[in-house]
Amino acid sequence: MLERPRSSPAWTGAAIAAGLLGIAVALAGRLDLPLILAGLGSVCLGGWLGGRGQAAPPPRPATTAQRHAVAEALLAHVPDPVILVDRRTLVVEANPAARALLPALHHARPLSFALRSPEVLDGVEAVLSSGMPRRVALATRVPLERTFEVQIGALPMPDGSGVSAVLFLRDLTSARRLEAMRVDFVANASHELRTPLATLIGFIETLQGPAREDGQARERFLEIMRVQAQRMTRLIDDLLSLSRIELREHVAPTAVVDLAALARQMVDAQGPPAKARGATVQFEHADGSYPVAGDADELARVIENLIENAVKYGGGHVGVGLVREDDPRLGRRIVLSVADDGPGIPPEHIPRLTERFYRVDVASSRARGGTGLGLAIVKHSLNRHRGRLAIESTVGRGTTVRVSLPEYGPAADQGGPA
Repeated sequence: MLERPRSSPAWTGAAIAAGLLGIAVALAGRLDLPLILAGLGSVCLGGWLGGRGQAAPPPRPATTAQRHAVAEALLAHVPDPVILVDRRTLVVEANPAARALLPALHHARPLSFALRSPEVLDGVEAVLSSGMPRRVALATRVPLERTFEVQIGALPMPDGSGVSAVLFLRDLTSARRLEAMRVDFVANASHELRTPLATLIGFIETLQGPAREDGQARERFLEIMRVQAQRMTRLIDDLLSLSRIELREHVAPTAVVDLAALARQMVDAQGPPAKARGATVQFEHADGSYPVAGDADELARVIENLIENAVKYGGGHVGVGLVREDDPRLGRRIVLSVADDGPGIPPEHIPRLTERFYRVDVASSRARGGTGLGLAIVKHSLNRHRGRLAIESTVGRGTTVRVSLPEYGPAADQGGPA
């Protein structure tokens, strides 16, 4: 709805004065033309002078500017990258998330200078020409491998200069990684189970056929079947254990456990199996208690897995030790170390040792009864306990695995999550 322009107060007053002067002259009954002209001239002069000094009326609230400021504030708090480009694909606006993702993104510069993706640029051109929204995929490799879904929509420019395009980048990296992990996990688990199942089926068929009456072969085959069945049982137990740990990984334990007593108990339990393999496990005496906030069963499984790995793949001697350390960043820590004098691990394998089903030597691991899940269980258990895992190895000299946990106590700095 259009508004009538408002007159100046000075001119309004001048008009009223002119009217009153005209009425006064009419009532006087005589027409004095010079007086009337002089009066009208004075009124006009006063109105003009008053109009010059009169300030312009205050503008109405800038609704458009306010809405633009609110939109910018909202855009700054959107966690996903958002970019606005004009009809020439020049960057009009970008929120902090977009600038962090694309450091070369600058105002009034072409989008192609910062985003070198033909699919996205073609999508922007298509939206600007047709006005129809588009969705395209964007994958980045540097500095990290990330995946985005880019939603492109048409948006009229606030100044009426034409149609612009807004790009909303939704980060799908975590979802894609979880999906890849799930697929890999199912594939690896099915592969690990397929081998012992095929072995069992083959021996059962042999016992039902050619070796039906061969007592010596039957005993040998039954022993192999027992070993394979135990392997499947261990694999299923490890899978269930890993699933339970991952389910509670975000919940920190609150019970207090003496890590020294737990380590001594695991060393005593692993002594006879290690002796059967020709190895010895020795616990370096630790005076006093070493309290940590933790789940006793999970920490026992961590120590057990580390000692088992050292016995299976290490040398003839395995040493288990406990020390206290003061970390300037994490505070007071208790460090459990498991060291062996075995052949060591090549450095290229160390970063992947905690992956599910990863083995340095697949055949050797399976022959020793390994499932490939031991260190994965250790890693996820330590994540729940806000602990850290470090693996050091020298080929020909052995391997040392260190587990660092925050010491429990009112004066102890618990540090942050690993």
